[in-house]
Amino acid sequence: MQKFLSECGIASRRKAEELIVAGKVKVNGKVAELGQKIDPAKDRITVKGKPVVAPGEKIYVMLYKPRGYVTTLNDELDRKCVAELVGDIKQRIYPVGRLDKDSEGLLIMTNDGEFANMLTHPSHHLPKTYRVTVKEQVTEEQINMLTAGLMLDGRKTLPCDVDVITREPDRTVLKIVLYEGRNRQIRRMCEQVGLTVKRLKRTEIAGVKLGMLRPGRWRYLTKAEVAQLYKAGKSNKLVGEQDDTNIPSKRKRRG
Repeated sequence: MQKFLSECGIASRRKAEELIVAGKVKVNGKVAELGQKIDPAKDRITVKGKPVVAPGEKIYVMLYKPRGYVTTLNDELDRKCVAELVGDIKQRIYPVGRLDKDSEGLLIMTNDGEFANMLTHPSHHLPKTYRVTVKEQVTEEQINMLTAGLMLDGRKTLPCDVDVITREPDRTVLKIVLYEGRNRQIRRMCEQVGLTVKRLKRTEIAGVKLGMLRPGRWRYLTKAEVAQLYKAGKSNKLVGEQDDTNIPSKRKRRG
């Protein structure tokens, strides 16, 4: 047991022994004992309540990125980076895709390159859901324009789903589902139809939801969530950029 904790970078063998004797190490929810045999592939080991990940194991994390943080591991302008929020994870993990500095919500981080590429490759059109608050009262014409697609950088955006969640005198809250990820896409689309984004929060990726996770906090994705993302990535892979035969039918509803 103490050798495993040492190899994971938790502590030296002597310090690991002290943690075990102090009852701060648990195996499958039970207090560990010195010299206890474990199977890292099957047993869940925690130190002070935090999971211990075996060296070389692939890690999948969901982070609630707050506003004001950039989606990088370091920044030459000395801005706050998401890496600061997952500093207690020993292994080096990196963001999958991006959320701009002024946006917030669900951000996946991992050390699995294949998984990251699957989620971000242009041919993998995974649905991403956003809660978008705009200053104006949104018209049906504006919704139709957003839904059908707009020209950005000389290329039309893919059709998306737009629904009104609430209407208030000084704002409208929209639910927008995108099937691609261009730079500041929602903000630029809204600007093009005369809408001003006050708040933008990503709440879901391919059925994996942010849920009650609080800003700045993170958790490991469950095995079921990782499997769900892999399945969604494979089922939404298109043959070519212009081939939309496998795009979910809901997206074609308003095209």
